[in-house]
Amino acid sequence: MTKAKLGSGSRFKAIEKKAAASGASNPAAVAAAAGIKKYGKEKMEKMAEAGKKRKK
Repeated sequence: MTKAKLGSGSRFKAIEKKAAASGASNPAAVAAAAGIKKYGKEKMEKMAEAGKKRKK
């Protein structure tokens, strides 16, 4: 099973969905914390910026 491309947002949404199912009050924060732990603050900021550009 292959994972979605890094930076596509699919991985973030999957973690967010699992956190919500677990009863997290802020699932987006849980997903962001996991991403920052794995990729670091700078890379997460770059991916978020790229996602915002795609959303427009």
